[in-house]
Amino acid sequence: MFDWVRDQVLRFMRVPHAPEPPLGASESVRIFRAGRNYYKLRVLRWVLTQVGAVVGILFSLGFLAWFKSEVEFARTERARVTVVAPASVPLPTASPAAMAPAKAKVKRSTGLNRQNFRFLAQRTPDWALVLIELFEAGGILLFIVQLPVTFAAVKLEFELHWYIVTDRSLRIRTGLLRLQESTMSFANLQQVEIKQGPLQRLLGLADLRVQSAGGSTGQQEQRGQESLHSGVFHSVENASEIRDLILERLRKFRETGLGDPEDHGHRLQESSPHPEPSAGDALAAARELLAEAREFRSAMNH
Repeated sequence: MFDWVRDQVLRFMRVPHAPEPPLGASESVRIFRAGRNYYKLRVLRWVLTQVGAVVGILFSLGFLAWFKSEVEFARTERARVTVVAPASVPLPTASPAAMAPAKAKVKRSTGLNRQNFRFLAQRTPDWALVLIELFEAGGILLFIVQLPVTFAAVKLEFELHWYIVTDRSLRIRTGLLRLQESTMSFANLQQVEIKQGPLQRLLGLADLRVQSAGGSTGQQEQRGQESLHSGVFHSVENASEIRDLILERLRKFRETGLGDPEDHGHRLQESSPHPEPSAGDALAAARELLAEAREFRSAMNH
């Protein structure tokens, strides 16, 4: 079921399930994914979010039930006073001194907030109670509907983490609604480092950061700014293996003296038709020119 939903969502968003490998030999392609513990962590966060939503719904249900009971109590009291004490018969009143202990007792037992709610409940119309019940039912229905949708989003976001390494470059693709895909050539790669927080260390995960020429500075990283010259293998289980693989292929890449194909072809095109003269050829040409200048001067003097 999830595979069908995933295919439909990716087709609607026009996102291929797997990215194309970057520049490099086909036999050198290595694919890495985020760790399973990263997926479990995302599911745990999703569960805690839903538990918090359930607690909020139960609290709101309890509050609404109490408010409706206060409305019913206020209406019952108002009806009883109307029946027992008609407007033509004056009600007995007590002295302020006699009523003071009773008022203090009511204030201690109910509190000022409850008196305010009862005052509000006495003036709450019937249509307001119906509207509150509709909002209550709509909130519960919305919570039930979002459960499979948000869980599928968590799983799909995990599956869209792709890290591809070849013998010449690497490609990183992450994100669901905001899809990000970056490609970095080994010709410009300068730094490869591993970062691991306490929770990642507990789960056996780590982030592998690669940075090319002109990458972000430390101040940009502290501000959370993204850089077009850096990429991160988020929460992988084999960060050391990926780092060693990149460094080994980077070493071989530089030993062969290869660069980007366009730059390499451009250099060949510039150097082949017109080879640069050597220092010895330039010195011989200068001596020949000097000799000709002396002969010309001698001829002019005679």
